[in-house]
Amino acid sequence: MKSLKRNYLFVMFNSVGFWLVWMMLTGSCKKNKVTESQPPPPTPPVATDVQFYLTQGDQFVLFKKQNTALNFSSTGNASNTIVVDTTQTFQSIDGFGYTLTGGSASLLNSLPAATLDPLLKELFLWDSTNIGVSYLRISIGASDLSATTFTYDDVPSGQTDINLTQFSIDKERQDLIPILKKIVALNPAIKILGSPWSAPVWMKSNGSFVGGGLKPEYYATYANYFVKYIQAMKAEGITIDAITPQNEPLHGGNNPSMVMQATEQATFIKNNLGPAFAAAGINTKIIAWDHNCDNPGYPITVLNDAAAKPFVDGSAFHLYNGSITALSQVHNAYPDKNVYFTEQWVGGPGNFPTDLQWHVENLIIGATRNWSRNVLEWNLASDPGYNPHTAGGCTTCLGAITIGSGVTRNVSYYIIAHASKFVRPGSVRIASDNAGNIVTVAFKNPEGKKVLIALNKGTNTESFNIKFNGKIVTTNLSAGAVGTYVW
Repeated sequence: MKSLKRNYLFVMFNSVGFWLVWMMLTGSCKKNKVTESQPPPPTPPVATDVQFYLTQGDQFVLFKKQNTALNFSSTGNASNTIVVDTTQTFQSIDGFGYTLTGGSASLLNSLPAATLDPLLKELFLWDSTNIGVSYLRISIGASDLSATTFTYDDVPSGQTDINLTQFSIDKERQDLIPILKKIVALNPAIKILGSPWSAPVWMKSNGSFVGGGLKPEYYATYANYFVKYIQAMKAEGITIDAITPQNEPLHGGNNPSMVMQATEQATFIKNNLGPAFAAAGINTKIIAWDHNCDNPGYPITVLNDAAAKPFVDGSAFHLYNGSITALSQVHNAYPDKNVYFTEQWVGGPGNFPTDLQWHVENLIIGATRNWSRNVLEWNLASDPGYNPHTAGGCTTCLGAITIGSGVTRNVSYYIIAHASKFVRPGSVRIASDNAGNIVTVAFKNPEGKKVLIALNKGTNTESFNIKFNGKIVTTNLSAGAVGTYVW
C-alpha cells in the first residue's frame, strides 16, 4: 500500500512539474507573462537647482534635458569658474528664429494637418518639449528661396504704375499668409521682420530682377510700396514689427537682388521712407544695412546722416564675411541705436559638429555678446534637394528642417532651440565669464530665471564651475557640446 502511494505521488509530482515547465516555456503563466512584458520603470527625476539641456556634436544627445543633480554649494574646487552676475546688464532681447522664406512656407503648407499642426506647435510654443521660436524674417516679394521671382506690383514690360494701382499681396495668399496666420495664432507676440530682395523691376535702373539700382524718380513710389505692404499684412492680422530697405544692398548678383549704396539708403530713408511711415501713422521699425559684418562703415554712414538717423531704429548684419565684433563697433559709434543679426545659412549637406560649434560660438554667443537683440538663422525649411529656389538662387541652403517623406530636424533647429526656449523676448543679457575652452553668454529672462548658454570649443571634455551669488555648481561638457543651464 505504501508503495502504491509513493508511486501515485511520484506521478502527480512529475505531472505538475511538466505542466509548470510547459506553461513557463509557452508564456501561459499569466503572472510571468505580465512581468516579462513590463518596461523598466522610468528613472525618477533627481533633485536639482539647475535644469540642464544638452546637444552633443556627435548627435548622440540632441537638445535633451539631462537628469543630472546640479546643486549649488559653498564647496570649492580646482575647476575653471564662470561667474554669472545679474548686476551687470546689457541689451534687451527680441527673440531667436529663422527666415520663413516663400519656399519654407510652401513646404510647410504642403503637409497634412496631422503633421503640420503639431510641428508648428513644436516650433512656436515653448511649453513641454516645444522650442519657442519668437522671431521670424520674411521676404517682401520673392527671395532667392522662392520658386520664382515676383514683387507685389509687377506690370508688363515697358509699363509703370506710379500710383501703385496694381499693388497686391495676392501671391502670398496660397502659402505664406496661411502659415503666418497659424503661427500668429500660436504666438500673437511673435516679431516679424520684412526684407525686400528687389523693388518692382520697372522702378530699377536695369529693368531686371538681378542687380540694378532704384531710380531716384521712384523713391517716393517705393516708400508708398512699403506703406501698402505693411497695411495689407496688417489687414490679414499680421503685424510687421520691422523692415530693412534692402536685403544685402551691396550684393547685386543674386536672383532677385538690388544694389543700394549707403548714401542712397540714407537719402531714401530721410526723404521718403521715414516721412511716408510718419504720414501713414506706421510705427514699424526701419533697420539699416542688412548685410555682412565686413562693412560696418555702411550703417555708420546712414546713421551719420542727421536727417536719416531719427527714422532709423538700428542696423542688421549677416556673417558671410567679416567679424561678429563689427556689431560692437557700430553699437559703440551709436549706442542709442540697436543692432540685430538677421541671416546666416548652413550649406548643405552640412557638417553637424562643425556647424553647431561655429554658429553657437559666433551667433548665439558672439552676436548677443556684441549687443544683438536677436539671432536669426536662414531658411526654416527645405526639401531633400534644397528646393525650392529661383534660377540662380541658393542651391545648397539647408533648412532648419527638411520636409520630404517625413520631417527631419537639422543643425539650425538645435542651434536656435538652445536659446529660443528659455531666452524669451524681454530677457536681458547679463555678465558671464569665459573659462578656457568654455565660452558663454548669460541672460535673465522675464520670469527672473538665469540662463547660461555654454559651448566647449576644445577637443576634450571640460569640467567647470558656474558661480552665482557666491555659490557654485560643477558640470562638464564633452568636446564640441552645447549646454543651456537654467536656474
